[in-house]
Formats: sequence, structure tokens, C-alpha cells
Amino acid sequence: MKSDLAKTQRKPFLLWMDLTHDRSTEELIAQFHTTCDCRLAKDSSVSARETGQQPDMICMHFDRPDSLGLNLLLEVKRTAPSIPITMFTVQHSEELAVWAMRSGVWEYLTLPLEGVEKNRFLRALERLCQLRWQEDVHARKPHVERSSNLPDSIRLTKEHQKHHALQKAVNYIDQHFQEGIDQKDLAQRCGMTPFRFSRLFKEVLGTGFMEYVLGKRMELAKDLLANSQMPVANIGYETGFKDPSYFARAFKQCLGCTPSEYRCESQPMEAPPFMDDEDAAGGSEARRTC
Repeated sequence: MKSDLAKTQRKPFLLWMDLTHDRSTEELIAQFHTTCDCRLAKDSSVSARETGQQPDMICMHFDRPDSLGLNLLLEVKRTAPSIPITMFTVQHSEELAVWAMRSGVWEYLTLPLEGVEKNRFLRALERLCQLRWQEDVHARKPHVERSSNLPDSIRLTKEHQKHHALQKAVNYIDQHFQEGIDQKDLAQRCGMTPFRFSRLFKEVLGTGFMEYVLGKRMELAKDLLANSQMPVANIGYETGFKDPSYFARAFKQCLGCTPSEYRCESQPMEAPPFMDDEDAAGGSEARRTC
């Protein structure tokens, strides 16, 4: 018994494979250095000859899983069937999780990793290693491959891939169009050059980047003009314009009327208080000329 317990005192050996586009796996590994022996694989080899010892776990880190990376996962599973695999991924879908489980992945974790989820994983890893270190490795049953077909969300059409590449940018614009958005920074977020980002944006969405942002701002401006008493200048600031006069010019260029004219046409005419019906009718007639 003492010898078995002694065996469990060593740290689990995690062999990491960086399948991210920005090569960010070392940042993720840093979260496990204190509890695990972590090494970054130089290539797709998981043999003891390359690593010095057999890993207790193969950790495959994806940001946006593609067919190349997932086929590599299947190949690793075929060549090292006795070593469990944990899949870390930023992009998540229910279909991808089901595929991972059917392909024999031991654990599937989405990033960023919450503290509770990380602790749960480490506890499960510890129990797994204790069992693996104590059992006879030669008595294991042969691995049975359960699935090799990639999910449809991974085997994307060329057109779907274009839309998917820009989804992060569109989501960001929809949330931050009231702020200053730098096209170069946004292109970098999507892993593209500014030129490719601009060309792909126009190709996929049918409008340029600035036109798309301007359209979002105009929709909000119309809503505020029609449904609030906020001063026109304040609406300009609220929708992302630093100069009220530029807001007024841009609004007229887009909609063919000034913000004040749009408000006058959009908001229902109300009679001032304490007016009788005749006065109210006269006042309404006068105000229609605004």
C-alpha cells in the first residue's frame, strides 16, 4: 500500500499541443504549472521517445477548431489510444462537444476557464492518474474508434467560413458602435490584415466597414429622436459622434432630412396643457409647419 501511495505523489504529466492560430497555449499552460508537469509538444508526436516518458494526459488547445486540427486529434487518438485527451477550445458549439465525446475525448473544456471548472478538472485528473498509475497498463482493452466524421459546423463551406471569420467583428461592432472603433484593431482581432478585413467585410455584408458602423448609429439616432426628448446634440454624442454638426450633416446625408425635421415628423403632436379643443386644433396646425 505504501508503494502505491508513493506513486501518486508525482505530478500528472500533461503534454500540450498548440493548435491555436495565435500560438497562445503557453498562457493556458501557466494556469497548470503549480499542480502538473506541463510540456509543450514540438510537433504531433506523443511517443515516449520524444517526451522522455509517456504523458498522463494529452491536452489539445484550440481557439477556432478546424478540420485540420480535429483530424489531428483523431490521428493522435489512433496512434496513442491508451492516453486520454482533454480538448480545450475557445469556440464552442453543442455539435462540437458531442463530436468530441464520441471521438473518445476524455474531457471537453471551453475557454476562458472558470476557477470552479479548473478545480473540478484537476480533481478528476488526480483520480484518473491514481487509477492509471496503479493498474496494469497491459490489461487495458483495445481502443474502439467511435466516430471519425467531422461535425457539419467544422466542415464549413467556403461561404460559411467567410461569414464565420467576420462574426467576431460584427458582434464587437454591434456592442461598441457608440464608441470609437479602429478598423485596424478590429482586423487584428479577427487575425487579418486591414486590407483583407476591409475586402472580406464588403464582400460578405455588402457594405463597407464605416458604412456599417454609420448605419448602426443612425438606427439608434432615429429611435432616440422618435421616442425621447433628448436634445439633438446629446443624441449625436450618445450615438458615437464627437461633433454635433457632423452628426447633423451625416444624418441628413443618410436620411434626406435634419435630425430636427425627423423628430418633428416622427413624434405625435401634443396640445399644450390647459388648452381648449379649438386652441389645440389651431396649435397643431401651426406646429405642422415645423
